Order: sequence, then structure tokens, then C-alpha cells
Amino acid sequence: MSIIAIIPARYASSRFPGKPLALINGISMLQRVYEQTAKASLLSEIIIATDDARIKEHAQSFGAKVIITKADHPSGTDRCYEAYQINNKKYDFVINVQGDEPFLDPEQINSLAGECKGNTEIITQMIKCNSHEVLFDEGEVKIVLNSNNDALYFSRSVIPFIKNKPESQWHLHFNYYRHVGMYAYRVDILEKITKLPPSELEKAESLEQLRWLQNQFKIKCVETTFDSHCVDTPADIEKVLKLMGK
Repeated sequence: MSIIAIIPARYASSRFPGKPLALINGISMLQRVYEQTAKASLLSEIIIATDDARIKEHAQSFGAKVIITKADHPSGTDRCYEAYQINNKKYDFVINVQGDEPFLDPEQINSLAGECKGNTEIITQMIKCNSHEVLFDEGEVKIVLNSNNDALYFSRSVIPFIKNKPESQWHLHFNYYRHVGMYAYRVDILEKITKLPPSELEKAESLEQLRWLQNQFKIKCVETTFDSHCVDTPADIEKVLKLMGK
């Protein structure tokens, strides 16, 4: 299978404007993500998709291929598809690499790429919830699975509810998984999902993958041991630096 990785990088984040250019120990977040992605062995090409000339100039300074996209995309998925079209090369799958995870491990990408085969439509990753604090964190998206590890539902709430057990022990009585937010899409499926209107479930939870599920697309979930450390706000930079110190 031929696979392209696309890193969406938007400047105008409401919580952290200019986030891709934020420095972590002297190296920008975007450069760290790009260099980690470039270490993955199963990719045919890597491009950065942005709407901002400042990000384009910076990415080109460290040798990345950059494509300028429209500014009004509602999600990274839409930005990925426009960049794929502009790039005008044929691939079987597109991997959407999150541009705000500087701890990204190349083997995490290889693991996802290794699942890109056959009739698989969309693939993402998950990791076990091993504590009450993580399980009940509304910022952590939980996944309900069927017997084939296809997603039935994603939620910021804890589901299923464990009857007759204290909430502090729920993670001991059920294998809960939380979402690790990198996606691989078969190219024809990527085209289809970017044409879907927002769904009621998506708007309720603010999770775009619910739009895909509500329209009967299959999302395969693969367990990973690699945790993700997303930078959403300037304060998260300090958390990242502490993790790097460890």
C-alpha cells in the first residue's frame, strides 16, 4: 500500500494562536512533529498543509514540502483532503498526523500504516484507561467497540456505566479505551467523509468522527502502547518540557 502522511498546521488557533511555531527547547513544535514523522519507514511522502505564509516559510526552512490550503476548513480532515488533491499524486491511504503532538513516536505511525490494507475504511488508535482520573477526564475521548474492534461510539462521557460498582473502581471492572487521535483514511473514503454535513451527534460531543459513524462508515481501532501528549494551550508547553525531562 502507498501511504502519504499529511500534517495539518493552522495558525489561527483560538486557544493558542501560532501554535505550530511555538518553541520547545529551541525547536518549533511543527519541526519536531515533522522530524518524528520522517523517521517512520512505511510512508511514501510527507507534506505539511497550512493556510498561513508564516508557517509555510518556517516549514520550508527545515526542508519540508508545504501546500497552502484554504483558511476556512472546519477540521484537519478537510484540510488533509484539499492538500491531497493539490498534491496531485495517487496514494492508497492518507495518514492525518496531528501537528500538536511533539512526542509522536515513529513506530506509532508505522503501526497505523501497517493496518492500511484491503477494504479498511478508516483506522485510528486507542490506549487503555488505567486510572479513574483519566477515565473521568472529559478531555479524554473514550471508545465503545464491537467484537471486531470497530468503533461503535466515541464520547467524552464514561460509557458503559458499571452498575453496582463505585465509579472509582470502574476501570478495574471493564476494559475502557481512550482515543489516540491520529487517523488513516482510504483515499476514496476520505473524499466521501469530507462531503458529509455535520451530524447531530458530532455537534453534541464536538467530535467529527461521530459524523462518520452516524453515516455508517467503519472506524477500525488498533491498540497502541504509545501515549499522546497534545499541546492545546501555552501552559501545555511546560507539561511537555517536564515530560521531556523525564
